[in-house]
Amino acid sequence: METFNWENKRVCVTGGAGFLGSYILERLKTRRVREIFIPKIEDYNLVKRDDILRMLDDAQPDLIIHLAALAGGIGANRARPADFFYINLMMGVQLMHEAWQRGVEKFVAIGTICAYPKFTPLPFKEENLWDGYPEETNAPYGLAKKMLLVQAQAYREQHDFNAIYLLPVNLYGPRDNFDLETSHVIPALIRKYIEAQERGDEQVELWGDGSPTREFLYAGDAANGILMAAERYNGSEPVNLGSGNEIGIKDLAQLIARLSGYEGEIVWDTSKPNGQPRRALDTKRAEAYFGFTAQMPFEEGLRRTIEWYKESRG
Repeated sequence: METFNWENKRVCVTGGAGFLGSYILERLKTRRVREIFIPKIEDYNLVKRDDILRMLDDAQPDLIIHLAALAGGIGANRARPADFFYINLMMGVQLMHEAWQRGVEKFVAIGTICAYPKFTPLPFKEENLWDGYPEETNAPYGLAKKMLLVQAQAYREQHDFNAIYLLPVNLYGPRDNFDLETSHVIPALIRKYIEAQERGDEQVELWGDGSPTREFLYAGDAANGILMAAERYNGSEPVNLGSGNEIGIKDLAQLIARLSGYEGEIVWDTSKPNGQPRRALDTKRAEAYFGFTAQMPFEEGLRRTIEWYKESRG
């Protein structure tokens, strides 16, 4: 197989100014990429075809890594299901189509764990992706992103277009989004505990009953996996990116409380939704196809995230 040479590649990273994008950029720079193009949202609205065409004119990419997404936690998905569907679908589908028309060498589509059916056998295997409807609160988002898999496979079959599709599990790490309205569970817990401890609150209220399980992947590991796939994987099958470690939300809440220094009580608001009952990925395919395994120990990753948040608040 021909060795992948980053040094002669123009790489466009949509969403490169975001959380995961910051880790991708760090790793691309160590690979001495010829040119990295980051389309900023202020300059290009990737929902609009004209903006996509202008971006492709400006970037002239050999490789596109499509990270850009409207994403958020359960609350954000419940409040804006139409936005989560339309924006993610239109960005991805039009971008991949125009990339094929321009003769882009490779397209790396980043899917979401939310694409899996609500009740998927554990651990989630890629072949179970079509066995049912996603969990209701994030189904519009999950299905919009899942269409990129359909498109990638169809364009590969008809046009021999080299598009691959990766399914990262929930990400976390320094530089994550800590906005309580839109953040995911780990940054939300960290912020709630640290602020409660500073105020001297005796309790923190959390959504649901703590029974679901989740798997988390350090963003630096996710970036490594994405770039390893870009270098080594040229197939039609979707590939999970995960850590292989499942943890209960209740256990997670207690672990982050301990690491954050929060000493009060944790109260569960069972009137609020739990989300998908369990999430854990089968990660064998990523290891077999392009040699990826996660490296960051979970507690160490959490410590780094907590320290970053404390320091970033000034």
